[in-house]
Amino acid sequence: MGFLESIVDRSFRDEKAGRVVVFQGDRRNRGYVVRSEADELRIRSFLKMFYFAHFAILLLGMLLSNAWSMFVTSLQLFGRPAKHFLLHIGISLAVYLLVVGLPYFLLWRSYKESFPYFVSAQDEVSVSGTPAGRQPWAAIWLVVFGSLIVFGIIFYLLIRAR
Repeated sequence: MGFLESIVDRSFRDEKAGRVVVFQGDRRNRGYVVRSEADELRIRSFLKMFYFAHFAILLLGMLLSNAWSMFVTSLQLFGRPAKHFLLHIGISLAVYLLVVGLPYFLLWRSYKESFPYFVSAQDEVSVSGTPAGRQPWAAIWLVVFGSLIVFGIIFYLLIRAR
């Protein structure tokens, strides 16, 4: 749960107006004052539930699309083995878009529609840029380079001479 806690903690800030929650996907400089500790706990539990469902849809969709494309390419109906790789990737992407697209759209719509249940329009405040100590691009670059290194190692292990 430490991973979900760290993601949810990014949504809360201490501003001049008090404790503020900033919902991801909402307007950039808009936050809402959290009136009580109980309200903050309700919002935290909602955000944890949303992010858990978000990651579950993405991960299970990826696994399902990979399994389906492996099954189709294992039938060997498509000629040369060199074509299987491209076919596997194409089928996997198409199934991923179908399997993940609709559930993720419905989850995102329900997330956006639930804001009024947790905060009111009178509590809206303007927030400063990024929270103190937060460098969003550093995390993105770390993930990108880490993924490239892992994929490079896997690729090397797959093609090396035995």
